Amino acid sequence: MIEFENVNKIYQDGTTAIKNFSLKVENGEIVTLIGPSGCGKTTSMKMINRLIKPTSGTIYINNKNINEYNIHELRWNIGYVLQEIALFPHLTVEENISLVPEMKKWKRSDIRKRTEELLEMVGLDSVTFLKRMPRELSGGQQQRVGVIRALAADPDIILMDEPFSALDPISREQLQKDIRKLQKEIQKTIVFVTHDMDEAMALGDKVCLMKDGEIVQIDTPQELILNPGNQFVKDFIGERKSPWQTAIDVIADQSKSNVISKKSYTEGAYSNSGMYIICNENNTYAGAINNGIKVDITTLPNDLPLYKATEIIQQTKEQSLFPVLKDQAVVGVISNKDIVMYLRSKTKIENGVMQS
Repeated sequence: MIEFENVNKIYQDGTTAIKNFSLKVENGEIVTLIGPSGCGKTTSMKMINRLIKPTSGTIYINNKNINEYNIHELRWNIGYVLQEIALFPHLTVEENISLVPEMKKWKRSDIRKRTEELLEMVGLDSVTFLKRMPRELSGGQQQRVGVIRALAADPDIILMDEPFSALDPISREQLQKDIRKLQKEIQKTIVFVTHDMDEAMALGDKVCLMKDGEIVQIDTPQELILNPGNQFVKDFIGERKSPWQTAIDVIADQSKSNVISKKSYTEGAYSNSGMYIICNENNTYAGAINNGIKVDITTLPNDLPLYKATEIIQQTKEQSLFPVLKDQAVVGVISNKDIVMYLRSKTKIENGVMQS
């Protein structure tokens, strides 16, 4: 959908704002641009709708050089949401949202229908809000109108430049949820600039972390957390941790309902009873039985992160229960059921959909 190919931007005073910038944004994807102030994230985004011209390199939309598009055609197909909401104060909510569709000569009935649909989509009752003036709206409501104004003419691409940074934390979090929910319904291609790492992680299908005009790492939020490419990425992410990084001794079942002592075990006992872990008197691991028969099984160290443990468990399909050991002492056992229960406890359920 959008592709940057070796793009550079050097200003007349010699300042290099963007250097060797290559990025692909797939159709229907949200890519968040994040990095320190002055890293070039807003400059990169403004190049997409030709508000800023690259010094060299090429930007494509749908495999066509953006310079080959008529400038009005290009920008009419790109919605733009700024931090400064910039609703026209003398126009009603309906009139603000209708501006671009009117310029594109949509039918009045189609514009009204679209406006009502979009208002309802972001939780604003159309009957209540259509005729209100911007001054009658809260900051969060104004920003919602700003977002749907960008969507009104049904553009393929939405550019969002720190749109929620001026809002209070509660409004900001709610709008992030709105964008995620909205994206499931409208499937637009969104480039979202933010200085907030939590926001970038919450919204982005991919996160593009920048420094000094260059891309440091592009990855899914999960991969950025689990596999930061260098120390800068680690430092920028900070202490944010995915549930997948949790050490498995936190997750393991410590009830020892599936642990028996070697002293009390007799040959043939626990027949047809599934898997049990055997311990010595000092609680050290002494083996395992499955339906009363001794078996060799895989054990897991207690400090192993969940994502690594899951890889081992998936490769060991014949084994249903895994002892978790600390210095050979059994601190608990873990199964697929324990993992699922843990992940569910760390996941919000909204409208039947799991939200990380």
